[in-house]
Amino acid sequence: MARYTGSVCRLCRRENLKLYLKGDRCYSDKCAVERRAYPPGQHGQGRKKFSNYGIQLREKQKIRRMYGLLEKQYKNYFKDADQSKGVTGTNFLVLLEKRLDNTVYRLGFAGSRSQARQLVRHKHFEVNGRRVDIPSYLLRPGDVITVREKSRAIEAITDALEALPRRGLPSWLELEKDQFKGVFKALPTREDMNLPVQEQLVVEFYSK
Repeated sequence: MARYTGSVCRLCRRENLKLYLKGDRCYSDKCAVERRAYPPGQHGQGRKKFSNYGIQLREKQKIRRMYGLLEKQYKNYFKDADQSKGVTGTNFLVLLEKRLDNTVYRLGFAGSRSQARQLVRHKHFEVNGRRVDIPSYLLRPGDVITVREKSRAIEAITDALEALPRRGLPSWLELEKDQFKGVFKALPTREDMNLPVQEQLVVEFYSK
């Protein structure tokens, strides 16, 4: 399967925004966005004026990189959101938030979404008592996510749980830290999702 293997810090610098792709490092003074607050590359420090298309493209790329998706998968989510009732942009973000790997990250069982994706693939989690190893598995309100008994001593998971207070727990999730259990309580609203993105620009991008 194709995947990005370059420096993820370059992605944050390209979008001029912390995408929190490297866990705790993003909160330290080692963060690349803090040290070099300009795009990567030879002409990164030059002035650039974006067209309307360029602005929409950058917003699309920002969200895609934030959730760690490939273009085809990302576009399929948008099609599903566009065909659903309600506001397309909000539907789109809700679909991304419903992913199992994203929820594992949000609950504090992983330091980043990429780490969460790897842990899910390695079969460390159960949903409603059944082992699930598909990162794109879409959760529903009431679903219970637990760390498997054999996996609770994994250092990556325990370290991520200790760092959770720094990130905060979203209102649509519930965590029982001692039990290594989380609940997907309800679908988030746009007000609940405190994301520094303008999803309407993505709608405009794909509407051309």
